[in-house]
Amino acid sequence: MRLASPKDSRLLQRCHSRRGAMRSKSMRIPFVPRLLARIADQAGVRVELEPEFEFAGRMIFPNGNFHLFRAGNLNINRAGSVAIAEDKNYTSYFLHQSGLKVPRELTFFSDYLSQNLAPERRRSIKHACEFAAAIGYPVVVKPNDGSLGAFVVKAHGPEDIASAAERIFTKHHVAIVQEFCTGNDYRVVVLGDQIISAYQRIPLHVVGDGRSTIDELIVRKKDGLAALGRPNTEIDPSDVRVDAVLARHGLSRVTILPDGKIQRLLDNANLSAGGDAVDITSRLDASFADIAVNATRALGLSLCGVDIVCEDATRPADDYTILELNAAPGLDNYASVGEEQSRRVDEMFLKIMKFLEKSSA
Repeated sequence: MRLASPKDSRLLQRCHSRRGAMRSKSMRIPFVPRLLARIADQAGVRVELEPEFEFAGRMIFPNGNFHLFRAGNLNINRAGSVAIAEDKNYTSYFLHQSGLKVPRELTFFSDYLSQNLAPERRRSIKHACEFAAAIGYPVVVKPNDGSLGAFVVKAHGPEDIASAAERIFTKHHVAIVQEFCTGNDYRVVVLGDQIISAYQRIPLHVVGDGRSTIDELIVRKKDGLAALGRPNTEIDPSDVRVDAVLARHGLSRVTILPDGKIQRLLDNANLSAGGDAVDITSRLDASFADIAVNATRALGLSLCGVDIVCEDATRPADDYTILELNAAPGLDNYASVGEEQSRRVDEMFLKIMKFLEKSSA
């Protein structure tokens, strides 16, 4: 059951709107614009990119109509639906209202936001800890409007919640403490009523060689990402969450792992944070395909990445939880898995071009 959520208020929306200015300062490779330019001839479309950074451009269709885009924002989804999808707590509410399974969760607020809320609406770290104790540790603490797995922490006690909140509130004003759901992490990408891709996400990890410290293995993995076709993956070797995970296993950054030993470094499985993908598109069970399509429809989206935790998405759905939705799913890391995955991504964007051509007529 979904617990108390802040009502829709203009103040909360203004705070949420700051997300654009708070994103990572690092410059990402313009994957989608360059892909559109590469496949444009196949769709009979001309693509013009802004020449300096190639993040923005326009598609010019044979009838003379055009469509502007910026990075991965192609306007294929309605603005209201995108705004809801970017707010994790609102997303859970509407998914729950549609009969889909979501984790128990509670929002809590920074001091700055709380002082602008009516006293009965204020929720602090204290309330987050009380909620966590009621549903049982561990819990997940994360920004309500974050992306790319930034600031996501698996908390094992009140001290973890407090330290996670301190970091989150440096850039966000609303955080969530959420029930920890066991199982494997899957991303299913939906376009209309079709499944474009489905893959299991494996959290950032290193493999020991019997000689190198964990710190050395992290740096080596980070430096090798571009060669794997993943220039937009951002591994932070100094991420304090790595220290917390290692400490739980009685390890440290100077530990030398035995040859072949696999050591997980983060609890969240975002590919953008260094996780890996195992493709299951051809093996995704029809029941999970239906769940992903229904979740996409529940928010009125046309394109959506649905994040599901379950035991095995290649078997009929027994128990599952939808963690969140992504209205602009990044597919650059998925496309790097292999030729088949790259082809699927190309085909998806060709379909999007055709969709936009019709909608712009």
